[in-house]
Amino acid sequence: MIVCSCNVLSDHDVRNAVTAASDLPRNPKQIYGCLGCSAECGRCARTLKTIIDEALGACAKECCDGCPHTRQAANDEPAQETAPAFALAAC
Repeated sequence: MIVCSCNVLSDHDVRNAVTAASDLPRNPKQIYGCLGCSAECGRCARTLKTIIDEALGACAKECCDGCPHTRQAANDEPAQETAPAFALAAC
């Protein structure tokens, strides 16, 4: 089904771009970049976002440890420890 009539993009084009990209596109702008085009009228943005979220599944927001989409899993590199997202104030 054509989801972007300005660029003649189908839902299959979008799903393929999501699964084939080395860096997971998570928004319509990134999908346009992967497919070598740009937004024209913008009417398809919500539909593209829905397709991206469906294609990524649980990884739609952010990949978690052990996800097959992460670079660590793809390269078999150990995950680096990250600093906590918060810090405790000293009393």
